[in-house]
Amino acid sequence: MISYEPFYKTLTDKGVTEYQLIFKHGFSAHILHRMKHGEAITTKTLDTLCFILNCPVTAVLEYVEDK
Repeated sequence: MISYEPFYKTLTDKGVTEYQLIFKHGFSAHILHRMKHGEAITTKTLDTLCFILNCPVTAVLEYVEDK
């Protein structure tokens, strides 16, 4: 399964809040809600997050094997 745990660590490390993503960068609150609930996002969304945060894909998501 895909985990967005690295995303939240990256936000903290870069000092960026979800509020800033939404109101400064125009990022969708709905997409953040989807991520919080482990739902799928598009590669376009992933690309946008990497651009905004200036980070690699691995800083936004990771694959975690189901147990």
